[in-house]
Amino acid sequence: MLKINNLHASVEDKGILKGINLEVKAGEVHAIMGPNGSGKSTLASVIAGKEEYEVTDGNIIFEGEDIEELAAEERAHKGVFLSFQYPVEIPGVSVTNFIKTAINESRKAKGLGDMPAKDMLKLIREKADLLEMDRKFLSRSLNEGFSGGEKKRNEIFQMAMLEPKLAILDETDSGLDIDALRIVANGVNKLKSKDNAVVVITHYQRLLDYIVPDFVHVLYNGKIVKSGGKELAHELEEKGYDWIKEEVNA
Repeated sequence: MLKINNLHASVEDKGILKGINLEVKAGEVHAIMGPNGSGKSTLASVIAGKEEYEVTDGNIIFEGEDIEELAAEERAHKGVFLSFQYPVEIPGVSVTNFIKTAINESRKAKGLGDMPAKDMLKLIREKADLLEMDRKFLSRSLNEGFSGGEKKRNEIFQMAMLEPKLAILDETDSGLDIDALRIVANGVNKLKSKDNAVVVITHYQRLLDYIVPDFVHVLYNGKIVKSGGKELAHELEEKGYDWIKEEVNA
């Protein structure tokens, strides 16, 4: 589904990613871990097509197509979803109206008409129930006055509605208490299928107790320096990242 070859990327002429190689297949969950400043969020942003990042070498292949030249919205229409670490607030635009617009824009890109209002309402209710969301939440302005947990749950709600092929969760666990973490993780787990894939970016192993990865990759200084199964996350929790640095610099 996703194949990244020798990816180098920079922001404001500063090199951040220095040769990333990664393959994610349908049905898989991959966790990207690493210390602050290692390039985790940059990798998520580059895959999603955020324009402030410049790819200087390598390529990103999604479902057999090189997507490097595609804008972020074009990648989204093809099924790439990025859950932001810090979701933005949009006063005056309700959660429901935002998601209706997003879905209909995605349908338009595929040559389809708007989703009938009755079907849209049914889908919104189904997904809200799936994520244990209060219906009143859907009429509030997008992320305005939301707690950290509400913002993250709303992001997973958007993911549920859009049904992307590849979901990238950028530090979805930051700022969440255990209850919010459980609800968000349960939502992700319910949305997983053999036809989609999830990339989870996190500092901490605790999220991976709830969203169990098939593969764990350690990013350090812009490169993936170690890969393994879920037990690698437990090892990182025990030892911290210093042993990785020592291993790389040895």
